[in-house]
Amino acid sequence: MAAVSALTAATVALVGLAAPAHAADPVLRDLAAAKGIYYGTAVTSSKLSGTYGAVTGAQFDSITPANEMKWGTVEPNRGSFNWAGADRVVDFAEANGQQVRGHTLVWHSQMPNWLANGSFSNTELRTIMTDHVTTEVTRYKGRIDHWDVVNEPLNEDGTMRGSKFYNQLGESYIADAFRAARAADPAAKLYINDYNTDGTGPKSNGMYSLVQRLKAQGVPIDGVGFQGHLILGQVPATLQANLQRFADLGVEVAITELDIRMTLPATDAKLAQQKTEFKAVTNACLAVARCEGVTVWGFTDSDSWIPDVFPGEGAATPYDAGFQPKPAYYGIAEALGWTGDGGGGDPTPTTGCAVTYAVQSQWNTGFTANVTVRNTGTSPVNGWTLRWTWPSGQSVTQAWNATVTQSGAQATAVNAAHNAAIAPGGSATFGFNGAWSGGNTAPGAFTLNGAACAVALS
Repeated sequence: MAAVSALTAATVALVGLAAPAHAADPVLRDLAAAKGIYYGTAVTSSKLSGTYGAVTGAQFDSITPANEMKWGTVEPNRGSFNWAGADRVVDFAEANGQQVRGHTLVWHSQMPNWLANGSFSNTELRTIMTDHVTTEVTRYKGRIDHWDVVNEPLNEDGTMRGSKFYNQLGESYIADAFRAARAADPAAKLYINDYNTDGTGPKSNGMYSLVQRLKAQGVPIDGVGFQGHLILGQVPATLQANLQRFADLGVEVAITELDIRMTLPATDAKLAQQKTEFKAVTNACLAVARCEGVTVWGFTDSDSWIPDVFPGEGAATPYDAGFQPKPAYYGIAEALGWTGDGGGGDPTPTTGCAVTYAVQSQWNTGFTANVTVRNTGTSPVNGWTLRWTWPSGQSVTQAWNATVTQSGAQATAVNAAHNAAIAPGGSATFGFNGAWSGGNTAPGAFTLNGAACAVALS
């Protein structure tokens, strides 16, 4: 949505900005936090605005840059760095109160041409690698919660993959990368990450042995990431037991790139099974005390890598291409404790709500807005908390008919005594003055008492 012109008195209707919400849609990040884990998504930095950005900010408390921190992106030419995409991801996360999983520092794929096809002595290659790790981790010191330090080091039989680094440096390249990352940011959690290690088997056994060796060498490895690129009907029955055996080694575990693909077209039966399987994966993490969280590899089918790599397959994420939550989304929420009543933690579960946001006037540094909250459910609301995320860095300076507070880009409005109760079909209105600079894009999503609201004209 374009910025509102100065001194406009027009209503900023949010119809079409946010995906139409179902009554009492849960908020995954709140449910996950209540369970002591994070629930995250991979993101594409250029899309972090509009509905995509609104859903990302509202639903997830951790984000992973899909490509923006990979070596070929950030150091396309030796010693010359491009941080634009990575910076956008980290800035967005901080504005929305989210963690960041840094992905990834050392990988056999998506290397820049100068590195992939260059000829270096063993000493020079080791220095190139550790310098790159040091530079990237140092840039984001204190801003990245978890780093995938080394990605996909194994073959399917559990042996070491023959990458440029392994072929010249042997297995020691992994230890060197971890030690460089630890020196650059002692507070970040350092992970090794791979696919097809989700259940017990040769590759998982190879990872288990590798982690044992690294720990025996005193390598500062904090966790193991299990990517979770799964196929409908093939979720490993041994997933939980596998996560547990790694946790028993004294490391954290996490599901880092979850999607569950199916042969297209999607049917109701396939989507129902996918719901069951997303729920099962989430439950497996919850059952393991050292499982830190789950990240889906893109939350919407419009941002999924699956169709490009596996022709005829797709529908692998919790939202469809139109930002509508699929059954899988509700399966995740159910695993996190949602029972269909709007979640928990706020005054009264909400059975249905709609929000209208209107800018009444705007000047060069400020604006006045009104917000109307309507109860579209069949039960009264007795006490309410409305939350939203500012997409353009706005801030609330004064409010009436509600108490409005702000943390970063997240705003929270709590009812006044006189408008705490909203009968079915009724509404409550509050207003505020705000500050803005450079843009005054309307927020794209609201939650009332933990449930996502439809966004429409009153």
